Amino acid sequence: MTEQIALKAQSSLPTPGALLELLKPITWFPPMWAFACGAVSSPVPFMERWDVILLGILLAGPLVCGTSQVVNDWFDRHVDAINEPGRPIPSGRVPGRWGLYMALVWTVLSLVVAYSLGIWVFSAACIGMALAWAYSAPPFRLKRNGWWGNSAVGACYEGLPWFTGAAVMAATLPDTKIILIAALYSIGAHGIMTLNDFKSIDGDRQMGLKSLPAMLGTDKAARLACWVMGIPQVVVIGLLIYWGAPLFGALVAAVLTVQIYLMFQLLESPREKAPWYNATGISLYVSGMMASAFALQNLLDGGL
Repeated sequence: MTEQIALKAQSSLPTPGALLELLKPITWFPPMWAFACGAVSSPVPFMERWDVILLGILLAGPLVCGTSQVVNDWFDRHVDAINEPGRPIPSGRVPGRWGLYMALVWTVLSLVVAYSLGIWVFSAACIGMALAWAYSAPPFRLKRNGWWGNSAVGACYEGLPWFTGAAVMAATLPDTKIILIAALYSIGAHGIMTLNDFKSIDGDRQMGLKSLPAMLGTDKAARLACWVMGIPQVVVIGLLIYWGAPLFGALVAAVLTVQIYLMFQLLESPREKAPWYNATGISLYVSGMMASAFALQNLLDGGL
């Protein structure tokens, strides 16, 4: 695939609609939800920090996540020309190097906003930005290997936003319990990203990208994703019970039980049912996240 095809332009300027599409608003939900989980997991009342909560949601979704999407689209323009030729960059609706310039501007803006929210939020944002660029850009291009790439995305989508939400509320380093639960759900998100890679198997193989479905095949990759999503939730259930929140542990267990039922259906036809599972099983996964957040809030507030 030539550079001319990747950067073909129908006009010299992108349209606002194409730039918004480049930010992929539909992808903002997971990190914003994780940020909300982080905020809920803190015992600090919402009304005391409502202004920074709104700014933090902006940071987690449109800014940090939006940056990662623009960076990914710019460095994936050749793959998208195969898998999704209608995307803004390969289609020419975002011409020339506008995609790269937007990625750089959005990175700086994200870090400026993060800095205004305190050192711990800024530190998390720096890590998130580094992972976002390393995921897509050479020389690292972590997405070339599904093990590393999915870990980076899981951290950016779940663990770091959760940490950020808790740090915004407390204005300091979050409690160890919060960090541990956030890390576990971040690990589980590795499985979610594996299922997400099913949609681009053909292009990944053509371009030599070693996503797990491309390397392992759909059956093995789907089984791996199910285990990776399930085991961290089992650990979360055990920790909640151990810490004295058995009712919340039971709620997460109920959510996981339904996920396991859906996983068996997924494994019958992984490639065809991966989008279906992303719309059903993942909704249950993030519901468990919020239940765990409320458990932490009660534990840290002395309510259990």
